[in-house]
Amino acid sequence: MVTFHKLLLWVAILVAFILGSSLGYVIIEGWSYFDALYMTVITLTTVGYGEVKPLTTAGRAYSMVLMLAGIGIMFYIITSIARLVVEGEIQQALGKRKLQKHIKKLSQHYIICGFGRIGETIARQLKERGVPFVVVESDPERLTLLETLGYYYLPGDATREEVLLEAGIERAKGLVSVVSSDANNVFITLTARSLNPHLFIVARGAEPGSEQKLLRAGADRVESPYELGGRKMAQAILRPNVTTFIELAMKEEVDLSMEEIPVAPSSPLVGVALKDSGIRQKLNIIVVSIKRASGDMIFNPSPGTAIHAGDTLIALGMRQNLEALEKLAGPQG
Repeated sequence: MVTFHKLLLWVAILVAFILGSSLGYVIIEGWSYFDALYMTVITLTTVGYGEVKPLTTAGRAYSMVLMLAGIGIMFYIITSIARLVVEGEIQQALGKRKLQKHIKKLSQHYIICGFGRIGETIARQLKERGVPFVVVESDPERLTLLETLGYYYLPGDATREEVLLEAGIERAKGLVSVVSSDANNVFITLTARSLNPHLFIVARGAEPGSEQKLLRAGADRVESPYELGGRKMAQAILRPNVTTFIELAMKEEVDLSMEEIPVAPSSPLVGVALKDSGIRQKLNIIVVSIKRASGDMIFNPSPGTAIHAGDTLIALGMRQNLEALEKLAGPQG
């Protein structure tokens, strides 16, 4: 792939060759360096303006050598520079086409609009969990970072309908709008909701009053980074041990984890009470809460609480045990 350093190297070689060749006329003919440089340039470029000054026999012999050897060397250097540029453009085009093919294959993925500090953190979390996603970003510097990180991305304005369609919004599971402008987040939310009414949308709202606007625009959740940061810092002061526990439970590198586990209609857990499910006894998992399909949340459910199809279990336990529960609660063959 073409790089600035490779181009700079070949340009430096070309300039050094021309400047070095000019010294021949200075030494042989005793010309000033500028006259020698001019003679070298018109000789190598085959312009044919004629000699700057009458040449001696030695000078003409040097000119013949310079024309025969120098033109070939200069041609090689120039074609090498051109090849670097063309190959870089071809690789860039092929890479973009390959990226588009991958994005077209995505389904039940997430679209991250904006790759600032918040967007980068979200992308890292999704990648660690193996969740498919594509990033929409317009800043060239952030696009370079996306390419370096190997994330799927689309260059463009996320407020444009055609860009969201190219990101596969009709097949997507959710969208996260975290661009810097609340107005753009509102517009992205409106556009996304119109393109996919079933999309789960989380939007960033920084300014006071933006939450209600984003909710009316169609966002399912609105989060303020300043509000979240302030709450977390307050909890770190008021409940430091609780905060530490929650942070440990949410970290990927720790075996202890808290997960959302949906219950499929064909799961053997459907219709079974928690005390009879074996979730606590066999898997050593604590069900912290149950979210019903209706949206009702049951906190700290009693042992006699029955599990229904469409429920989401908020469970705490070791990661391998949670994976076993996901299989038990999932669709059965």
